[in-house]
Amino acid sequence: MLDTTFSHLPNTPGVGYKPQHYSEILEAPGPVSWLEVHAENYMGDGGRPLAQLGYLAERFPISVHGVGLSIGGEGALDKDHLARLRTLCDRVKPASFSEHLAWSTHDAHFLNDLLPLPYTATTVARVADHIKEVQNHVGRRMLLENPSSYLWFDESTMSETDFLFQVATASGCGLLLDVNNVFVSATNLNMDARAYIDAFPVEKVGEIHLGGHDEDEDEHGAPLLIDSHGREVVDPVWALYDYTLAKAGPRPTLIEWDTDVPDWPTLRAEAERAAAALAAV
Repeated sequence: MLDTTFSHLPNTPGVGYKPQHYSEILEAPGPVSWLEVHAENYMGDGGRPLAQLGYLAERFPISVHGVGLSIGGEGALDKDHLARLRTLCDRVKPASFSEHLAWSTHDAHFLNDLLPLPYTATTVARVADHIKEVQNHVGRRMLLENPSSYLWFDESTMSETDFLFQVATASGCGLLLDVNNVFVSATNLNMDARAYIDAFPVEKVGEIHLGGHDEDEDEHGAPLLIDSHGREVVDPVWALYDYTLAKAGPRPTLIEWDTDVPDWPTLRAEAERAAAALAAV
């Protein structure tokens, strides 16, 4: 039977787990009380990574975050990938499971990127059907993450927040609100980030993400932000996070840092800042 709860994570900070932090997480976790792993890194049959993850799962709630399902793809979902995902979830029994709103497959080809979708009724139906298939297969409710955007489709007939609400309503999934993605998209598409949060269906949010981004310029010299997860969370994103918490109340909050990974004290300091913001709500 499908679990109907959006998330079983505590309303506290978590971090994306990296093996180089294994010993320090066990010895001095600080405010970090849960861990996230990328599903595709743990789909093997054994070895040290799964052994360490199993040990951590006995001590911390685990969030499994997927990046390879291609939820928005036009083709059928990969049955072998679904089977590996089910095996991992059965092994780890995660407190939360999530995926990106994106597509990354075409015919038999896998594209190593998270590509955008037009927001139309047809896309709502396709994404919702895929999510229902995933949820039925793994036996747990999924959270769907808002993307970081770099363009807008002329054929879109609704806003991103309306699209996410309709998908969540049709599929029964929850939502993962990535505040850094909101800031990146708002800057790139000249939108109001706070207005986006105001319109977001926060009652469906089971988890929040915070991460770093890189700054660039487009061909016209306008600011262009890249969702890189390779540095600390910047102050404007922290301010948007405070605004989000004021609207939504405390939620499990993940610090993402996936490239140029820092030492444990640096990552833990980011979690401490999230803990302070949560405590202030």
